Amino acid sequence: MKSENEMDFIPEDEETPKPETHVRHKRTHKEEETESYSERPRHAKTKKKKTAKKEHHHKSARVYGVLIMLTFVFVVSISLAVGIIEVGKDMLGINGSQRLVLFNIPEGATTKEIAQNLYEDGIIRIPKAFEYFSRLSKDNANFVAGNHEISASMAYETLIAELSKSMADDDSQAVVDVMFPEGITLYDAAMKLQENNVCEAAKFLYYFNAGNLGYEFEEHLPTTNSTLKFYRMEGYCFPDTYTFYEESDPADVCRKIYMNFNLKITNAYYDRMNELGISLDETITLASIIQKEAAHDGDMPMISSVFWNRLNSPEYSKLQSDVTSLYVENVIKPNIELDNQAIYDAYDTYVCNGLPAGAICNPGIAAIEAVLYPEESDYYYFYANVDTGETYFARTLEEHNANIEMVERIRQGLPPVDEETLESGEGAE
Repeated sequence: MKSENEMDFIPEDEETPKPETHVRHKRTHKEEETESYSERPRHAKTKKKKTAKKEHHHKSARVYGVLIMLTFVFVVSISLAVGIIEVGKDMLGINGSQRLVLFNIPEGATTKEIAQNLYEDGIIRIPKAFEYFSRLSKDNANFVAGNHEISASMAYETLIAELSKSMADDDSQAVVDVMFPEGITLYDAAMKLQENNVCEAAKFLYYFNAGNLGYEFEEHLPTTNSTLKFYRMEGYCFPDTYTFYEESDPADVCRKIYMNFNLKITNAYYDRMNELGISLDETITLASIIQKEAAHDGDMPMISSVFWNRLNSPEYSKLQSDVTSLYVENVIKPNIELDNQAIYDAYDTYVCNGLPAGAICNPGIAAIEAVLYPEESDYYYFYANVDTGETYFARTLEEHNANIEMVERIRQGLPPVDEETLESGEGAE
């Protein structure tokens, strides 16, 4: 039997099992939520995050796709609008140059080939549109082979009409051929146009000298107009036979002549001018003098050498060409409004140094080429027999005077002076 002390003694290292209690503590709502949340499986939380992320990704993709589609539709709409505008502008010739160009349709050319050639010549910008339009107009089978005068400012309808006819087919207006010979002056050309009922001479001179018609050769002209020039565009009315409508617009007449000059002066000519260090205006001015001085084309290169020798020699400051003096007397003085001695002197090569202020006539190709490709010589003088057309060249003034005397004796029917007579001083008139 244990004592009371023994019964109450419990070793400290032995754990006395706690009696099971039947009283449950009342937990708060917050504790229940916390416990409930902590007791949830961790994989359920991860799955919810992944699902939300996936849905967000799908939404972003849909938005991005819609934006791409809207951008595509917008770009296509703008492109179509711009394309329609460009086609419309091309069909109506809007912003196209008004300068006339000579367009050639070869025999048997198809509508597609004609459209491509028009594109390459800068007349149209959209060959497919022109081809389609011409087929709709049912005029493509009527394109006439040959040369046609057209411009980029013409609408498709006008282009097709112009390419489907020749001037001879137009019954609404009479046509007339006007021939400008080599060496004709601008004033005489204007009078010819008036006499043939093409346009008024005064209006032609005004428009022709005003220029600025958009042709390439105009870019090579002086940028400032000289106050000493009589006719600004003398020399640029290219000698040829032209077909005009009667009672034409003077501006259209000028465009046709400008177009012809533009075609005649090739890039090879411009390259040669650069080699010689001479401008287009100087080339035409010298060519006009050669044109008037030469009895025939064969003499032009040698006459050119005389003028070039004088221009390049400090001993000969003046060209001393009679034809420049005649231009002052026969063209400038009768047609100038106010007497102007400065202009007279600027054209008279017995007064001015070097080339005159401007051309004295409208030279042909032979005279222009003579300027660019002169003969090589040591001549500084020439004298022509106007009766026979023969030209005599000289190195010195003495030789030149002897040539003059010889020509005058021939013209008078006198026998030529032999060397012995010249040495003795006899026979001189």
